[in-house]
Amino acid sequence: MNKTAPIILGIALLIIIAILLVGNTSNKKVVEKTDTDNINNVEIRDGIQYVTINARGGYSPRLSEAKSGIPTKLIVKTNGTYDCSTALVIRSIGFQKILPNTGSTEIDLGTPKENTSITGMCSMGMYNFNIDFK
Repeated sequence: MNKTAPIILGIALLIIIAILLVGNTSNKKVVEKTDTDNINNVEIRDGIQYVTINARGGYSPRLSEAKSGIPTKLIVKTNGTYDCSTALVIRSIGFQKILPNTGSTEIDLGTPKENTSITGMCSMGMYNFNIDFK
């Protein structure tokens, strides 16, 4: 019995570690779901459409849907952001800027046409977001 006790304890320990590492995958599903859900981040005020994106550890939401044919401005909010998502690039409009670590940056997107998409990304290409105009 003395020889089998360490083996049984070792196997039990391995099972517990495996459960901790693999278990509770439901948290990942929630993150993925909220990341792709259409979040209400678009509003029209005084004839101008505002799309708000949060930048910290990536961009949220990653996909936004806005109306075409309306003057549009992008608001990028940072709050204690010290990663590459502060280095924002939007190639289609020639925008490239290091955002403040905390603050709000307004970017004029013009009046996008129907069925166009604007993609923003960090300068490293690790994080991105899309705004689809319908």
